[in-house]
Amino acid sequence: MADQVSTRVFVDCDPGIDDAVALAYLAARPEVEIVGIGAVFGNNTVEVTALNALRLLDLYGRPDVPVAVGASRPLVQEPRLAGHVHGENGLGDVKLPEPVRVPVAESAAELLVRLVRENPGRIDVLAVGPLTNLALALGLEPRLPELVRRLVVMGGAVEVPGNVSSHAEANIANDPEAAEAVFAAGFDLDLIALDITMRTVATGAWLDRLQEVPGERAQSTSAFLDFYAEFYRGIFGVRQCAMHDPLAAAVLVDPHLVTGAFEAPVRVELTGGLTRGMTVADRRLRPSADERRAARVVTGVREDEFLDRMLDSLR
Repeated sequence: MADQVSTRVFVDCDPGIDDAVALAYLAARPEVEIVGIGAVFGNNTVEVTALNALRLLDLYGRPDVPVAVGASRPLVQEPRLAGHVHGENGLGDVKLPEPVRVPVAESAAELLVRLVRENPGRIDVLAVGPLTNLALALGLEPRLPELVRRLVVMGGAVEVPGNVSSHAEANIANDPEAAEAVFAAGFDLDLIALDITMRTVATGAWLDRLQEVPGERAQSTSAFLDFYAEFYRGIFGVRQCAMHDPLAAAVLVDPHLVTGAFEAPVRVELTGGLTRGMTVADRRLRPSADERRAARVVTGVREDEFLDRMLDSLR
């Protein structure tokens, strides 16, 4: 694979159904090397998400990728898990074989820092869970934004409602302090927020096509998404589901899929009684001179091509 690799990715995640589908998208690409996975609390406890990462790497054909256990709770607040969205086991209550491996001894933050120190400017980071591990990594290595080539974050709700409160999206709301530290740090950052992920959906017709794809990878993923679509039926009123994390993976490895974006500094509201966890983009024409580095907030994608590529990754 080394001769084919053009993208090296560290994935920080909390698998999670849509995390699983994001891993499937990456694992199917021979030019993508997944250099490591950091597990974090979020969709389930960190012990469960780490084991799920190992199970999914076995399922999707990347059994040698190291998995590190990361943060078990946010920096400040109490953790909130999402069994009602992702099932009691985090994977739609679909049972996968137990992994034969165990996580590595390093923490997720330590693994990330070591890898980017060894490969400065050559590793991208895909963060699709709470950003606690990245905040801890910044504490270990303040030069992290210089060492990471590019950071793609699935999180936030910039100009649309939140999904865990009127203003806040789950990954950001699960650790607002960590997210604010990451957004302030100066990464080359793409933000894949609810603004685009709630408009990029696997429809009932697409889910039916997936059900017809033979093989363990496709059939297990189909079962994950069937559970997910039932949750989203209560939101959309029809059988379909938002493709949050897989879209972030696609933007990372297939940036041509992006058709629209704007650049703005992004902050996280930490003190508002009704707005804690809100992502606030400063879109003024003349922001103040001391503004942090702007993030690219994706607003448009080639949805049909993305969904075709997602299906191809499971064939």
